[in-house]
Amino acid sequence: MKTTHPCFNKVILLIIVMILIVWSVPGDAATPDPRPPFPNGLTPNSLAPDALANLKNLERSIHFFKVDTLSAPESNDLAQNLVDELRYVSLKDMENADLMSSRLPVQPWSDSYWPIYKGAIAYRYADRLFPNVKDWKNNTDYITKNIGDHSSVDQLSPAEKYDLLVGDSSFSMTRNNLAEGKYYYESKGEVETWMGLCHGWAPAAYMTPRPTHATRVLAADGKTWIPFYPSDIKALTTLLWASGRRTETRFIGGRCNLRNPSRNSTGRVKDEECLDNNPGTWHLAIVNQIGVSQRGFVMDATYDYQVWNQPVFGYQYLYFNPKTETPSSRLEDSLLAIKDFKRDKFKRVRSPKASSVVGVEMTVLYINEVEPSLNMTDDPGRDRLASVKYTYDLELDPNGTIVGGEWYSRGHPDFLWTPGPKARALSFGDTELDSLEDQATWTGDVVIPDSWKRVIPRSSSFLQPLARIVDTLIILSNAGL
Repeated sequence: MKTTHPCFNKVILLIIVMILIVWSVPGDAATPDPRPPFPNGLTPNSLAPDALANLKNLERSIHFFKVDTLSAPESNDLAQNLVDELRYVSLKDMENADLMSSRLPVQPWSDSYWPIYKGAIAYRYADRLFPNVKDWKNNTDYITKNIGDHSSVDQLSPAEKYDLLVGDSSFSMTRNNLAEGKYYYESKGEVETWMGLCHGWAPAAYMTPRPTHATRVLAADGKTWIPFYPSDIKALTTLLWASGRRTETRFIGGRCNLRNPSRNSTGRVKDEECLDNNPGTWHLAIVNQIGVSQRGFVMDATYDYQVWNQPVFGYQYLYFNPKTETPSSRLEDSLLAIKDFKRDKFKRVRSPKASSVVGVEMTVLYINEVEPSLNMTDDPGRDRLASVKYTYDLELDPNGTIVGGEWYSRGHPDFLWTPGPKARALSFGDTELDSLEDQATWTGDVVIPDSWKRVIPRSSSFLQPLARIVDTLIILSNAGL
């Protein structure tokens, strides 16, 4: 996003305030006010009603004035703060490097977003008697009433299986998952259906290996064998990445907390917090991260108060001339000099650095959520793929460097983020075991080590499954054991 010089803005605003104050001061006072003067000579009667109204509107006017001059990326929305390597900043260089389309070599995996109104990963997805309604209390009351009943282990939730595995007779992991919706339900009267763990699933889907087979492991009682299906293992992995401590996370953009962001006559969002990622930032990020580094990232696919984190895994784009709307696969066919774009609806907000502009129509590939299941195996063919088309223009300086842009499509990403390439998600228990240099291992066919059991209750209270257990379940799953 771009803005005029901050000093210029301050001078303009100071002038406006001074005009309003002078305009509103009465000419002559019939009787001097005996009270001590206020700062700057103002008295309680110094502001006339019209001036008060003007001052009340001042903040809104300033806000609109500021937003209406933003276009280039701001300091919290820079591609270099997200990507592993910002190798290309020029569209022509991207084109010459054959980066107008790319796709990750390993497809991220689909999972449920484990909605809170169903109990998060305490959701009994395989239990035919589970209410499965949109009311959080009905769903969670059923699980609470039947918690830990393993007459049929298959019908237990991933959280209940974890509690049995680690020998937690209090079922801390299950109960804490159920409690996630309590605040929303008691304060708002409902738990909105979009709320869940997508912020854990989205990064886990490309940061951790796909669990490909069901596996059976021995519970802490030494006699119960617990089946963990790929959906169960994904659930624990998702929760770990949602609630655990990530060793590195990069984030650009900002969250919009408005249900219906307002727009001006050009269709441009007026609310500053909802301007989302700049198109220039978006283009630099996706080409350099997916195309160059061949590594995923997460986008919030909605621009309003809801948050839908989705793992991005591919893209393809073409150009178009912003004046004629003629599409092309070559930059030179679509590039338009700013001075020749007479009917540019974004003319007043263009970057002073921009000498030309070009339209882009990009198809973005991302992974969507699926319902959990008792499937014995998992593979990319079971994933739910999705695509979205984004239309925008990019502003280029005389060297062809991307310096900003404007969205044409109504929907576009709110923010982008990713863990670093070597990041891990750890629980408090893992950190404590690391500090004790614990070397214990677990193979699944024996009960978990006693040293692990000691740190699990505290981790479960923070909704953190032990990474040592999650990692081992993935290994066992992919070994077909």
